Amino acid sequence: MRALRNTSLAFLLCAFAASNLFAQSLRFEIAVPSGAHAAPITGRVFIILSRHASNDLREDIGSWAQETPFFGADVSALAPGNAATIDTNTLGYPLKSLREIPAGDYYVQALVNVYTEFHRSDGHAVWAHMDQWEGQQFNQSPGNLYSDVQKVHLDPATGYAVHLQADHVIPAIKMQPDTKWVKRIKLQSKLLSAFWGQPMFIGATVLLPKDYDQHPDAHYPVIYEQDHFGLEPPLHMDTGDSTVKPRARRPGHGGFEAWSGDHFPRMIAVTFQHPTPYFDDSYAVNSANNGPYGDALMQELIPYLEEHFRIIRQPWARVLTGGSTGGWESLALELYHPDFFGGTWTGFPDPIDFRHYQLTNIYSDPNAFEVPEYEWVARERPLMRTGEGQVVETVRQMSQLEEVLGSHGRSGQQLEAWEAVYGPVGRDGYPEPLWDKRTGVINREVANYMRDHGYDLRDYAHKNWSRIGPMLTDNIFIWVGDMDNFYLNLAVYDMEDFFKTHPEAKAHFEYGRPEKGHGWFPWSIADFVKMMSQHVEAHAPAGTDFKSWNY
Repeated sequence: MRALRNTSLAFLLCAFAASNLFAQSLRFEIAVPSGAHAAPITGRVFIILSRHASNDLREDIGSWAQETPFFGADVSALAPGNAATIDTNTLGYPLKSLREIPAGDYYVQALVNVYTEFHRSDGHAVWAHMDQWEGQQFNQSPGNLYSDVQKVHLDPATGYAVHLQADHVIPAIKMQPDTKWVKRIKLQSKLLSAFWGQPMFIGATVLLPKDYDQHPDAHYPVIYEQDHFGLEPPLHMDTGDSTVKPRARRPGHGGFEAWSGDHFPRMIAVTFQHPTPYFDDSYAVNSANNGPYGDALMQELIPYLEEHFRIIRQPWARVLTGGSTGGWESLALELYHPDFFGGTWTGFPDPIDFRHYQLTNIYSDPNAFEVPEYEWVARERPLMRTGEGQVVETVRQMSQLEEVLGSHGRSGQQLEAWEAVYGPVGRDGYPEPLWDKRTGVINREVANYMRDHGYDLRDYAHKNWSRIGPMLTDNIFIWVGDMDNFYLNLAVYDMEDFFKTHPEAKAHFEYGRPEKGHGWFPWSIADFVKMMSQHVEAHAPAGTDFKSWNY
């Protein structure tokens, strides 16, 4: 009799526990109707939550140091009408679990990032987002899907199941028409298409000098600008006749009044466009994961531009510039091709010495998240700060953000972009992580691969100086703020130390003080262009006719 009572009691307790667990089930279900997308979807689904009323929450996720909670999960061959589930096992950012969402009223929206299958020439088949000429901004990418925003009440104590229909399709991007000043180029790359097994495109935005059409016999020096993907005019100039406005309007920029005025150097400015399946920019180099983007730019895009525009096809007339990602690229192109380019003006570059991969020494630090020198208290390693030094984001937080945005290196964000460019291909065909996004443990083999394949630019310059050094004299100009928000000034100091051992290079370094952060720019655009023009003329062969383009 006692055994029967104990059995009954155990049954009742199990039933109560099961009903309580069911009551506390927390989940979102996202379906895509066949009218919105007829084929099965392989990709990633997201739920975005906000306390603030909005007609569209898509713009609130994905940026550094953003605080809008969202959760992401992969889907494979999700049939039309079937639902994908995001629940308490789904990782989120900045909150890790739906259980951490306090009870209350929220506005929620679903977003679906659709992947394409690539059968690459290296034998790997991978799924990733095919850029639609939006620059790997999946929340804006044509063909991706989203739901209406719903207002819901969520309570983790009682549980909830929210159903959303991702029945809106992001429309195609309208290509901007050419203008008198700005021409846009988009061409299919044979090299990249062969590597990826899909049609792949590269392009450029070209800014012409004043009265270009009225001087058909004039040929011009060229400024090759490196930047993130964008269709606005080069050098952040507002030409007044373009519907795409410059993203950056820092004080002292502008410059179009001078560019279009009298008594100003006449040059052509070009910004490259080369998004990859992993980022909005390839870093202008060949890599195991991205494929031959360096060759595509050097062998396909630049020859096309120099054939279709009247560009002087000589090293002394080709100069480079760029900041941040474009800073790394402009310096890399000059170091890799010193016989092709005649100088670089490199601003606040991404890490150019991997002993300062921001604040991490990837060759000796065991963990990217924690500073190892402390025995009793764990010190988090910062990733982003304000100009005053206040930490905004840590490496751990950024790693979690990228893990939520995409698995297998498909976040489209900075840390995984570097892994796709600099690192090896993993066994699964995706970029091998430099560190574990959950633990921060650094993979030393990946770090050494990055260095040994020439992506650590200070190390590359050191190893190849006898060959490239004589071609770099007076051709390196680097500037950065001493309070760069991403600690990029530290690797610049390392590079300056290297050039101090080679004074014959006459490399130039300039630092912004005090409290000058990422994007610090010490000149006006007009003065900047004049400086590059003067450099071109100073390095031109004797007898060059400068008047033909300085009309």
